[in-house]
Amino acid sequence: MKKSNLTQRVLFGLLLILLSILFYSLHYAIFRDMHHIIIYLIGDIAFVFLEVLLVTLIIHHILNERAKQAMIKKLNMVIGAFFSEAGTLLLKFFSQFDTESETLSKHLIVDSSWSPEHFDQMEVILKKHDYKIDCQTGDLQGLQAFVVEKRAFLLRLLENPNLLEHEEFTELLWAVFHLAEELSYRESVTDLPETDFRHLSGDIKRAYSLLVREWLAHMEHLKNDYPYLFSLAIRTNPFDSNASVEVK
Repeated sequence: MKKSNLTQRVLFGLLLILLSILFYSLHYAIFRDMHHIIIYLIGDIAFVFLEVLLVTLIIHHILNERAKQAMIKKLNMVIGAFFSEAGTLLLKFFSQFDTESETLSKHLIVDSSWSPEHFDQMEVILKKHDYKIDCQTGDLQGLQAFVVEKRAFLLRLLENPNLLEHEEFTELLWAVFHLAEELSYRESVTDLPETDFRHLSGDIKRAYSLLVREWLAHMEHLKNDYPYLFSLAIRTNPFDSNASVEVK
């Protein structure tokens, strides 16, 4: 806080105290009843603690919860836009580099029968899963073109202040943005040293592991709050080779 602002607040506080003393003195000068003044003064002071309880602890808490829920709703909209614009296609690209993609995919055929416990169990499995990534086994050129094209979109997402409420998603965006930068600096990704391929594989692994977990959380959110969007997400599941966008 600037010194000038602090001085103004102190002066304003002193003014209020002086006004209070003035009016109490005026009351005494007119009615000559100190007993009455003391009774109401103590009563007003006693009510201050209840007012703090009501305003600060209860009403403030309720308002904060409403603001937080509104922010979470906006953040989920941002996450949904990310998967619509880039996330789902990134999962398809990344799974090409996963030498054990079939092992992971069989656990991620999400449908309407999944319970909250099922999602929780899958989250634990994903945290323990050891991703085996080899960037030479998939379409690295296609991934390069895709993420470089989406750099501006990723940067706009990172500028969103609501991301402060979701560290995991922010970490995911940084991982994907870093991968986009790495690939953008390489004119060609077809003839790289083996050490560079390993480096890129590590970058893909970081982004892929975070992306899969965020995708699962997003699927649970859609199932609970937006059944019609969940239906589309099931029909475009990047881990389901039999998925079809057509309703059958």
